[in-house]
Amino acid sequence: MKRIITILILTFSIHTFAQINAETLLKEVSEKVKSYDNISLDFKYVLENTSEHIKQETKGDVVMQGDKYRLNILGVTRLFDGKALYSISAEDEEVSITSNIDEDNNSITPSKMLSFYEDGYTYKLDIEQNIKGRKIQYVKLIPIDSNSEIENILLGIDAQTKHIYNLIQTGKNGTKTTLTVSTFETNQPLSKTLFVFDANKYKDYYINNLD
Repeated sequence: MKRIITILILTFSIHTFAQINAETLLKEVSEKVKSYDNISLDFKYVLENTSEHIKQETKGDVVMQGDKYRLNILGVTRLFDGKALYSISAEDEEVSITSNIDEDNNSITPSKMLSFYEDGYTYKLDIEQNIKGRKIQYVKLIPIDSNSEIENILLGIDAQTKHIYNLIQTGKNGTKTTLTVSTFETNQPLSKTLFVFDANKYKDYYINNLD
């Protein structure tokens, strides 16, 4: 009986220590992110579902300042000025505008990418990997909402810089989405109009107001 109790105490202690470490690590990442005036990322995005024989790879870039962001991916610029979201497609010569931003859905928008884990997830330390000389510690996040379409998320954190290296999201439908950061720059000089939609530049475009 004493041995069983000892094992239970040891197991609980290890679990608690890992939980504290995961919580501390995420807190350090959050504090680091919030200390920057702005963040600029280049990234690789991979979406795959082996059962459906789907694999899509692309590259993109994003600049974030507070809730505002300017994201370029798949030939579309998504501009959020803090109130409205503008999706600008040069190929279709179309601009879609909406102010009805659903913050309660499961999607991880650029403005939430570096802080989404602060609410709605339980978490624990996962594997540690050495990637090109960088120690990447993974934290596994599981949605508290049982109805979430997300099965789990692995958040890879550079142990030295406390920056997010990658994010691997697995859906309950088997779809895996991987976002890997290739460059991470902070506090860059930004144009005052970077997050401002200038309608004069798109006079020949079809303006689609979704609200």
